[in-house]
Amino acid sequence: MKRYHAETTIDAPPERVWAVLVDTAHWPEWDPYCEKIEGQVALGAKVKAFTKLSPGRGFAVKVSELDEPRQMVWSGGMPLGLFKGVRTYTLEAREDGGTDFAMTEVFSGPMLALIGGTIPDMSEAFEAFVKGLKGRSESKG
Repeated sequence: MKRYHAETTIDAPPERVWAVLVDTAHWPEWDPYCEKIEGQVALGAKVKAFTKLSPGRGFAVKVSELDEPRQMVWSGGMPLGLFKGVRTYTLEAREDGGTDFAMTEVFSGPMLALIGGTIPDMSEAFEAFVKGLKGRSESKG
């Protein structure tokens, strides 16, 4: 298993953070590693993410869980679970009106041993994502 994680506290309510999170067309404005996202966020919908870590290459995923404004899960990979990537976005309301936000991606499956070495280190990209989401969400007030 290979795992990436980043989290932050955002001084905005979960509903505002959620609105920024699901507005994927505007991610390139605040996420420095995002080239573009194709598709709309809806339960069961297909989304294709293009990242500067792998320029020009789109990663097709399915919105496998959508629990507004608490959690969104994107899943992708190879048939039969040979290789799987699951990215989870979690928002938790704070008593002070803010939001605890976390993003985690877990790669697994029998092919991970072969494919794992080709996966770029996403630590910096994850940190940039949560920082950008925080900035955009706090400025939307």
